[in-house]
Amino acid sequence: MTDFAEKTAIVTGTTGIGRAIAIRLARGGARVLGCGIDARANAVLRNDAASNSLTIEVQQCDVSSADDAKAAVEKAVLLFGGVNILINAAAIHPYGTVTETDLETWNRCLTVNVTGIFLFVRFCVPEMKKRGGGAIVNIASVQGHACQHGVAAYVTSKGAILSLTRALALDYASDGIRVNSISPGSIATPMLELAARTFSPELPVEDVFKRFGEAHPLGRVGSPEEVAELAAFLASSKAAFCTGGDYLIDGGLTAGLAVK
Repeated sequence: MTDFAEKTAIVTGTTGIGRAIAIRLARGGARVLGCGIDARANAVLRNDAASNSLTIEVQQCDVSSADDAKAAVEKAVLLFGGVNILINAAAIHPYGTVTETDLETWNRCLTVNVTGIFLFVRFCVPEMKKRGGGAIVNIASVQGHACQHGVAAYVTSKGAILSLTRALALDYASDGIRVNSISPGSIATPMLELAARTFSPELPVEDVFKRFGEAHPLGRVGSPEEVAELAAFLASSKAAFCTGGDYLIDGGLTAGLAVK
């Protein structure tokens, strides 16, 4: 595939969905800078890229740090000459109601999940403008549309991403920068493994994934690679008339929530 030849992409998050998107874009010919805080996950992505002859550089990065975000964008420009695509996939998922969630956890969730997007967009947009435009894809969640119990901080952050996406799309449309979001349902990622171990520690993760999948009309959880294909479409010229939208990839989960 050569759908991203001569393009440079920054992808935040080097596990799960972020990792799959970085690999998909690189397989399409993109030069990718993956940014993640998890040193072990960074090393795995770096090794996978080398083993498959993919152009993926990896940067240790806390997306909530303005200095780290600025350094990452500067590195992409230095290595690859600019930025055409930004994928904001880094996120954390704390559990708890408002009264169960301490202020530090609340602030950390919003800072990583929302401010991280703010910072990377802030530093990437000037580089995109220099090149006549670009594409930004933010990973939101079905929980920005309809939530479960006990996830107050997480769902607040994901709802904010939907609103921020619309604001960015309007503010930068005249610069040729398209901004969209993706709202996945249950996807087989380390984050979903955490959910499985949190709520059903007595069961094998595979059994819990099967139960999660049964809540979706298609009868299974999704894969990171399926989300990566949607992200690749939205980042590509094939989606040239798409901006300000949110795209569900949830196996039909939200289609049936209103029916009991």
